[in-house]
Amino acid sequence: MLGQYFNWRTLLAIIAIGIVTGTIFYSNYLADKIAVDERLKVEQWVEAGRFLIMAPIDADTKLPSLIRNEQKSIPIIETDEKDSIVSYINIDSSKIANDPGYLASKLKEFKGQNQPIILEISKDPLLINKYYFGHSALLQQVRYYPMVQLFIVALFIIITIFSLQIRNKSTQNQVWAGMAKETAHQLGTPVSSLQGWVEMLKEENAQSQIATEIEKDVQRLRLVSDRFGKIGSTPQLEPNNVVRQVEEMVEYIRKRATGKVHLEVKKNKADMIAAVSPPLFDWVIENLLKNALDAMDGKGNITVDMHEEERTIIIDVTDTGKGIVSQNINRVFKPGFTTKKRGWGLGLSLSKRIIEQYHKGQLYVKHSEPGKGTTFRIVLKK
Repeated sequence: MLGQYFNWRTLLAIIAIGIVTGTIFYSNYLADKIAVDERLKVEQWVEAGRFLIMAPIDADTKLPSLIRNEQKSIPIIETDEKDSIVSYINIDSSKIANDPGYLASKLKEFKGQNQPIILEISKDPLLINKYYFGHSALLQQVRYYPMVQLFIVALFIIITIFSLQIRNKSTQNQVWAGMAKETAHQLGTPVSSLQGWVEMLKEENAQSQIATEIEKDVQRLRLVSDRFGKIGSTPQLEPNNVVRQVEEMVEYIRKRATGKVHLEVKKNKADMIAAVSPPLFDWVIENLLKNALDAMDGKGNITVDMHEEERTIIIDVTDTGKGIVSQNINRVFKPGFTTKKRGWGLGLSLSKRIIEQYHKGQLYVKHSEPGKGTTFRIVLKK
């Protein structure tokens, strides 16, 4: 059960989450240490100011002056006991000049960030100074660092997955093309041989009926070979009446279906023209109709509904079969997926490739309900 969900993508996500989580905790730890250190620096700065105000004339003020002068990173606003602003340091003066309310907004911001340091000047009357301070640039960078790293890790994962998908898709395309060309090559030899035997049988009048039936099968083999050959290369698209092609394929399947299967074609126009490769397009319709037959176990209704819109031609193939469970709808087009006891699960995968890569259209499951049936939709450009 766990193996179904645990793959390289899951591992990559876990590693990324671990890195980001660890970074967030460590960054918060560093930020807390820096915040404690900055408060201590502000306290020293305030005490140095008190000493400079109250120190005797002959006192050594070199160290307090150094502490006051070297504090250039932490923004501080000094207020009186009524929170009226008295002075400030390390705040952009140009912004204060352009915006009269800027200093008041910074004071409000500092109140939300840190508790003020209070300096009592006298008790009677009560005079105090409050020193509100904000975060230094270093502390802000440390706090925002996890977000930056999260973005970088997410970008790395996206690029990695995208690259792997492109590589896998390229490999898959090469496999499909190689398989198609090899199949066409392997079918070509017996087809040529059978054609020779057909010509010999035709010379004997008594065998003409047998020769006719064999010739039909030979033509069918040639069609299969032609289809696979076109899968391995870029097919030539030509304007064709897809209504006629669909109707011919429905007739072909009707002759091979049981009497309990009813096939119906609906259309809003007699002619609908689209650029298609006839052998490959017929193959898609045949695959969808055969899947519908298999899903109904020999009885039911198959409806092919075609209608033309402003820029597209829509073809819906609907059956009254067993339907597809919801968790399998996104898997039906994957190579190798099949619910049949026989088959390789390539029909729908090849059909999707033909419609979407070669014809620049769409093929998808429009609707499916277990026990009631499925509708596959083809969308072609006019």
